[in-house]
Amino acid sequence: MPKASRSQSNAAKSCRCLSLRCLSILAIFLALFSALYSYLNARLEQFYIFEPGQLHDLSQRAIAAHGNDTRSVVNYIVSELDEKVPSQFVNKEEEWVFNNAGGAMGAMYIIHASITEYLIVFGTAIGTEGHTGRHTADDYFNILQGTQLAYVPGSYEPEVYPQGTVHHLRRGEVKQYKMEESCFALEYARGWIPPMLFFGYADTFSSTLDFPTLWATSRITGREMIKNLLQMKL
Repeated sequence: MPKASRSQSNAAKSCRCLSLRCLSILAIFLALFSALYSYLNARLEQFYIFEPGQLHDLSQRAIAAHGNDTRSVVNYIVSELDEKVPSQFVNKEEEWVFNNAGGAMGAMYIIHASITEYLIVFGTAIGTEGHTGRHTADDYFNILQGTQLAYVPGSYEPEVYPQGTVHHLRRGEVKQYKMEESCFALEYARGWIPPMLFFGYADTFSSTLDFPTLWATSRITGREMIKNLLQMKL
């Protein structure tokens, strides 16, 4: 066999070996990742520090104490959380940033963000409408002020969530939602939070091109998640 042919044959064999090695490494990685995911997913409850029922009760008590004074309602909620939850897990700095997701626009204040939970105040003073997204976490939307409407295909009537109620969007479900006028909520998500960020970022690249807001959101979310990871809070 000519030298050139032998060289080409050896190169082809080397490429095949490299490809098989890469595929083997990838298969091992996927198997380990799947095993770790299954293990952690079955034990998610042990990582949570908030409870939906307690947050709903807290929201109702804050409303009873301050009515439509939403700023005071939020202060009441954050103050009590700071007392009852280890303070290192509660962000008391009221850093508001715009949030565009699913065609809806509002603003949010991140109280807590970690790998398995987030707790925010989300809302708008002028109304908005959009797509909820289909998420890897359960979402509990405690209405602090105003009314939220929701719609699912096949229904001829809207779901109505007035002040003091909670709208539970189950993991994997999707709805259209609307806040006709001023509406704010204490929003709590529990499950796998990082995959939800893609939905939260998509409108920046497809519509708003508001990169300063994207940076502010990433900075605050990343800071809180890393801080909580360093404190062994998944």
